[in-house]
This record gives sequence, structure tokens and C-alpha cells, in this order.
Amino acid sequence: MKDLVLGIDIGGTNTKFGFADKEGNIFGESSSPTWGYPDFDDYLAQLHKQVDAAKAFIGIESKIVGVGIGAPNGNFYQGTIEEAPNLEWKGTVPFVDKLRKYFPTQPIVLTNDANAAAIGEMTFGVAKGMKDFIVFTLGTGLGSGIVANGEVIYGHDGFAGELGHTLVNVFGRQCGCGRKGCLETYVSATGIKRTVYKLLADYNQDSVLRSIPFDKLSGKMITKAALEGDFIAKEAFEYTGRVLGMKLADTVAHFSPEAIILFGGLVNAGEHLLKPTRFHMEDNMMNIYKGKVKLLVSGLQDKNAAVLGASSLAWQALEGK
Repeated sequence: MKDLVLGIDIGGTNTKFGFADKEGNIFGESSSPTWGYPDFDDYLAQLHKQVDAAKAFIGIESKIVGVGIGAPNGNFYQGTIEEAPNLEWKGTVPFVDKLRKYFPTQPIVLTNDANAAAIGEMTFGVAKGMKDFIVFTLGTGLGSGIVANGEVIYGHDGFAGELGHTLVNVFGRQCGCGRKGCLETYVSATGIKRTVYKLLADYNQDSVLRSIPFDKLSGKMITKAALEGDFIAKEAFEYTGRVLGMKLADTVAHFSPEAIILFGGLVNAGEHLLKPTRFHMEDNMMNIYKGKVKLLVSGLQDKNAAVLGASSLAWQALEGK
């Protein structure tokens, strides 16, 4: 009988899940719709049905010994999802309490998706053996998970680490949080789209991106164009890296980490993003920090990092961490 944990990653459209062992091997990966279930109990019943179906096809005799969940606006202390803007369920959702109906004896742990990524990186990725590092997830938005002295920093209310909502320019771009100039409006898949359209207005150079409507443009398209030498796409990554590097210099002053780890689709642009980020981070740091902080790419880029991060959360709970 093999012990496995269930790792769940809740997205705005779909919920990904899988069963992972202690070594980070994933079995029975699948997904279930998130959107389309305004009644949370209906969503949870459907998710459990899909989990049961996937477990039946694992092909080995196993038992689920724990559950880890990564969720937007997930509160580690309360086991709740609170005021998540991209989910149908408004207010505070008692996710862990409700899930105990289906897993009454197993430990269930929930945190936000970026914290789960940080724990996954520490357990299975490039942060193995590190005690002080920060993971930045560059997706639709910008998330961050902070680890200090080997522990994830949750803060007094469970919401520490929202570095995507530190300010770049108080008079800058409108953010979904209601403020202006947040980092994620510049450094994220949606942020780089906004940068591309500004550059298209500022420059006359030919670009494959000129014929793509804003609502059809994606970070993946911009990455592909940059790798193929497109001027506008390359300039967009240069600008994105400059903003990110400057804010990472501030982050280093706050936490003095051993490493900053970048994860997400934009990282696939390679040196188009990493080179300007590295330069502007070092250029804007205090002298006492220069040359000390590694800028790394996630070791989970080619794996189901969302599921691994969530499952590693459950393994930590089982080990009493």
C-alpha cells in the first residue's frame, strides 16, 4: 500500500489535482471545473467525484494520507479563501472545514498558490537545502512566497507576501485590487500585454504583434515573438525586466535572501527577461547586498508545479513542520 497525498491547485477556470508521493512523483493528474459552480458545495461534490475517478485509474494500491491546497487568497491560519476576485464564491469560503466531509481523518492544509509554489521549490526544486529565499510566480498576476529561516512567512493574518501589490508608480496603471501602479500591472502576463500596446504606439517598427487584438494577445505569444527576434517583444521584456529588477532590489533590502527564484510562463523567454532583471537588480541594490543574491529559474518549470507545491504542503504537515 503506497501512501500518497492529494495536491489541489484552484484556478479561476479549472482546479488541477494529482496524487504525489514523498519523492515528488505524481500519479493520476486531472482537473475539474472551478467556474460554473456558484454554489460552493456543488463545486466540492464535483471535485470529490473527479478525485475518486482519477484515483481509481492510478494503477497501484494506495491510500490518501493528507491533502494540500493552493488557492488564490488562501488563508493558511483559517483554512479559508477570502475575497478572491477571480472566483465565483464571494466573501469568506471555509474550504478546509467543508472538505473534511470527504477527508475526515487526514490532515488538510491550505495556503495561497505562491506560498505553495515556494514550499514545492524547497521540497522538490532548486531551493532544496536553502533556508532564505523568495519565489516569484509570473502568471496572469504576480504572486510571491517568502521563506525565512526555513519557514514560510504568513504574517499575523495569513496574507503576508503580496509583493505583486507593492507600488511601482502611485500614478501608474490601474490594478484589479483597486489601486494604481502595482507591480503586477507591469510584471505579469497581463502586465506585459499592456507594455506591448504602449510600445506599439511609441514605435513604428514592424511587429507580428501589431495584428493581434488585445483580448487575443497572450504572454506565450509575446515570448515566442521575442525568441524569434521581434523588436517590440524584445523591448517589452527589456522594460519588464527593468521594473522587476528594481523591485527585487527593494525586496533584497527587506529580506536579504540567498536566492530569488522566478517561475511561470514569462520565464520561458530566457535571457530576454533574465538579463535585464539581473542587471537592474544588481544596479539598484545597496553595496552590502551586491553579488550575494542568486537569481534562479524554478526547478519545477517542466513539472506540474501547482500540484507538487500543494502536495508538498501536505507532506510538511504530516512530518510535523
